[in-house]
Amino acid sequence: MQPLLLTMGDPTGIGPEIIIKALLDQVFTDLSHEVQVVGDVNVLSHAARIFDCTAKTEKLDDRLYALCFGASSLIVHSRSDLDVDSIHYGQPDTSCGKAMADYIEYAIDRCLHASAAGIVTCPINKAAINAAGYHFPGHTELLAERCGVDKVVMMLAGERLKVCLVTTHLAHRDVPSRLSCDEILQTLRITSRAFQQQFGIAKPRLAVLALNPHASEEGLFGDEEELIIAPAIKAAQAEGITADGPHSADTLFHFAVKGAYDAVICMYHDQGLIPLKLLHFDDAVNVTLGLPIIRTSVDHGTAYDLAGTGKANISSLVAALQMAEQMADNRKL
Repeated sequence: MQPLLLTMGDPTGIGPEIIIKALLDQVFTDLSHEVQVVGDVNVLSHAARIFDCTAKTEKLDDRLYALCFGASSLIVHSRSDLDVDSIHYGQPDTSCGKAMADYIEYAIDRCLHASAAGIVTCPINKAAINAAGYHFPGHTELLAERCGVDKVVMMLAGERLKVCLVTTHLAHRDVPSRLSCDEILQTLRITSRAFQQQFGIAKPRLAVLALNPHASEEGLFGDEEELIIAPAIKAAQAEGITADGPHSADTLFHFAVKGAYDAVICMYHDQGLIPLKLLHFDDAVNVTLGLPIIRTSVDHGTAYDLAGTGKANISSLVAALQMAEQMADNRKL
C-alpha cells in the first residue's frame, strides 16, 4: 500500500508542530496508509522541543530519515537544509519560500509516478513562495500546473456539508462577469466525476445555488439564473449528471445538511464558506477536485500568532488525512 505524503508547509508556521503533535497523539497509527512527511528533518526535530520532546534522527538513505520519539517514529523526506537557528516562528523568509515549493513539487512528482497514494498539505505562505521566484497564488494553482490540468474545483468539506466553488478568490463585484454556463458546467462535471471516482458515490446528488436572493424571483433581482445557471444545469442533466437548481442559498443548506445532497455547487467564495465554517470551523478539509492525483489540505493558514506555542488545533489535519485515505481507498481510474 502506497504511503500518504504530508508536506510540512511553512517552516515558520504551525505546520511542523501540528505534524509532531499528531505523531505524539498517535493519529498516524489509526490510518491504514503509512504517513510520510516531506519537509525538513531538522525543522521537525526542532519543533518537537515545543512539546518537551527530544527526537532521535536516523538517516536511512539520501535525504530520507526516520524521526524517532521512543516507540513512535516518522519517515521524513528531507528536501531542504534550513538553519533552524536563523529562522523564527512567524517570520517567513525567501529560503522558506523555496523550501515550501520544493516540498510540494517533490510530493506531486511521487504521486504522478504512482509511488504515493496522495498528498496532504500543511499551510504555506504565498508571499514567501512568490518572493522565491514561484509565481503562483497558492497550492491549488501550483498543483494544477504541475499536473497539466487547466480546470480544477476547490471543495471545502466536512462530515455534514461539502461545498464546491465555481469562483474562488475575487471581489464580489467581479463574480457576475466571471460566471458563465461553461464554467458552471465544468464545475458540475469535475465534481460529479470526482465523487464517483474518489468518494465511491455512483450518482452524486448536486445542488446548484442561485447567485441572487430568492433565485432572482423570476428575474426581479437579476437574470443570471435564467441566462447562465439554469442552462448549465440542463446541460449537465443531459449528460447524466444528477444536479438540480438554481436554489436559493438562504434555504438550500438546511436540506443539504440533513443529507438531501452530496455536495452544494456555490457561485462564489463566501456563499459556500460561511455555512461550511459555521459547522466545521475546526475540522474542515480543503480538497482539490479534477487533478490526476489526490490532494487534501488543512483548511487554515500558517497561524503565525500560534506558531511555536504548541496550542494549534490538529483537528483539520486529522480530517484531511482521513479524507485523503478515504479517497485513495475509493479511487477508480
